[in-house]
Amino acid sequence: MANYHIDATDYKILGFLIKNARMPFLEIARECGVSGAAIHQRVKRLEANGVISGSRLLVKPQALGLNVCAFVSISLSEASKYNEVVSHLKKIPEIVECHFVTGKYTLLVKIYCSDNDHLMEVLLNQMQKIPYIQATDTMIALDETIDRQVWLK
Repeated sequence: MANYHIDATDYKILGFLIKNARMPFLEIARECGVSGAAIHQRVKRLEANGVISGSRLLVKPQALGLNVCAFVSISLSEASKYNEVVSHLKKIPEIVECHFVTGKYTLLVKIYCSDNDHLMEVLLNQMQKIPYIQATDTMIALDETIDRQVWLK
């Protein structure tokens, strides 16, 4: 991907697909002033070069009764056990993101729960029982004011 150049048309295509991954290629073609076949070829090229890694259906957590979004910072007693801890975290379905971060903590996870009792159960009975997790620091999100995929020029 290092040698792949994304031009203005590619950026337009990405913009449409980020907003609606189901947007028909012919509609994108009309908006970009090119043929449907050209859009198809460009999307395939973007996929082949690792710019696009597929598409997915997004489900709003609140629609499923998951009304609490929290971010949990995790510090490890032994940094070398990072992979082992992550393998345990992957087994907790409430965790939707996990990032290896710099700073005071080692990991930052995003978690969705039905309510504060559910969050407390996950923290106390699942996460904090994982070997090598030394401490956690939890922040509950009160509102999500920006929700976007990626910034485009």
